[in-house]
Amino acid sequence: MALASRLASKSKLLYGSQMLVQKEFSVPVRHFAKGSAPTALKGDAMLKNIFVEVKNKFETAVGILKKEKITIAPEDPAAVAHYAKVMKTVREKANLLSESQDIAATINLETQDIPDARTYLLTVKEIRTKRGLTDDLGAEAMMFDALEKVEKNIKKPLLRNDEKGMDLLLAEFDKINQKLGIRREDLPKYEEQLELKIAKAQLEELKRDVVEAMETQKKREEFKDEAEAVDVKTLDIRNFL
Repeated sequence: MALASRLASKSKLLYGSQMLVQKEFSVPVRHFAKGSAPTALKGDAMLKNIFVEVKNKFETAVGILKKEKITIAPEDPAAVAHYAKVMKTVREKANLLSESQDIAATINLETQDIPDARTYLLTVKEIRTKRGLTDDLGAEAMMFDALEKVEKNIKKPLLRNDEKGMDLLLAEFDKINQKLGIRREDLPKYEEQLELKIAKAQLEELKRDVVEAMETQKKREEFKDEAEAVDVKTLDIRNFL
């Protein structure tokens, strides 16, 4: 394990472990005070409050990550589930949004001034694409087909303030949900599935970073005499936080 220990201070493994925290803190300012609206502040006072709050959240997250053993094994469902559980604890203790809550907040923010249903759906599609989320069920295409049907019925573009027209569209969406077997009471299950998918993707990214770092270091002159291979799963991120 000589190579593994020497890599600790000379590779991107530190970056990889920090990424666990960074992914939870790469959120817009609107998420800093999730529970209530902040008191109106000016200049330095506002910046100081933001800094203190982010610092507290960061320290809370690091404190949790230092206690939990995270196995870098995205191919192992148990490791993925444990990682997702740890990240959920981080969010809850640091008062951060989950991925699905963050997506919902982003949609609300970016669509609040959109007047028509078509632009709304196109914006939601763009947000989904940027997040790297796939539409495996084909629901998006069905929603656009439903919009086409409603607009053909009312003989004009559907505006979001058109209550009757929106009722027609939502009724069509209910038919789509029924066809796809999507039930409102199952939303927590869908959210859990999304969090597991995201957890696996984050572990895959972390594993790539660590493997790349080790491969780079092995090519350096000082490591050429060490042929020992290091299994990524044996590394303990807690040692590098």
